[in-house]
Amino acid sequence: MRIIEVCANSAQSCLEAQRGGARRVELCAGIPEGGTTPSYGEIVVAQHLAQHIDINVIIRPRGGDFLYTKAEIDSMLMDIGLCKQLKVHGVVFGCLTADGSIDIPLMKKLIAAASPLSVTCHRAFDVCRDPFAALEELVDLGCDRILTSGQQPNAVKGIPLIKQLVEKAAGRIIIMPGCGIREDNIAQIEQATGAKEFHTSARSIVHSRMKYRNENVPMGNSCALSEFETEQTDWEKVKRMGG
Repeated sequence: MRIIEVCANSAQSCLEAQRGGARRVELCAGIPEGGTTPSYGEIVVAQHLAQHIDINVIIRPRGGDFLYTKAEIDSMLMDIGLCKQLKVHGVVFGCLTADGSIDIPLMKKLIAAASPLSVTCHRAFDVCRDPFAALEELVDLGCDRILTSGQQPNAVKGIPLIKQLVEKAAGRIIIMPGCGIREDNIAQIEQATGAKEFHTSARSIVHSRMKYRNENVPMGNSCALSEFETEQTDWEKVKRMGG
């Protein structure tokens, strides 16, 4: 049975993912940065709106690389503690050393802090030096799954490595393809890799209800969308992918 996890950028997106039949969401803020930790309020409201699906929360204090300072690690530990207090289903994080290996001591510390929550290693895996060594290390650490595009810009291009990872994992850890998964390619990826869980954004543009618009004052310096457009999970896309 195909399991759909939706990368949800808001509490409202969690609700839409649930409506579309997703099994689980990864709740994130900062999508243009690849996902950062959402606020307390966003997590609580997501739990209230989407009570029938599992909510995993990304633990990532900033965009950029996955080599963290002490201050950033302390922040991650505080956010993990908050997620435990709120009784979310799981947390999502990944940490690397400067040479591109899994930071085993730090991952062990974060996983211990998260227990008994489910733990997913996110796409930090996709920029590690040796994916097969990392796979074994994450199995030994007790991670539940690895989110990966097969160390490629998208999961379609990453099919060869994802297939190898699924085979080498041999049921010891879940290999979950993600990045660029859509309704028109999910069956191809499923058939080619043998994966059973899939991570997708399934978002569509939502237009602002503002009548008065001053489009000369952007709120960011690299906005991909108009200030009067946002993106939100599209429940119909989720449903079409088998959620």
